[in-house]
Amino acid sequence: MVNTAKPLSMLSKTLNKPVIVELKGNKGFRGTLDGFDPHMNLVLKNAEELESGEVKRKLELAIVRGDNVIYILT
Repeated sequence: MVNTAKPLSMLSKTLNKPVIVELKGNKGFRGTLDGFDPHMNLVLKNAEELESGEVKRKLELAIVRGDNVIYILT
């Protein structure tokens, strides 16, 4: 069965849960989804910035611009 849920309603169910966000340019973030807006800009807490799958730095709070997001794993 195909999941026809809208992306923002799926994100709403993922609030305060761990996510992995893959970005353009072989970069990404791993952290707890703390918030989002209709443009899919994301707020992650206790985040790790990833580059080519390796942790580059740890951040208490990260804001990810929605137009850079390729996919979000929950």
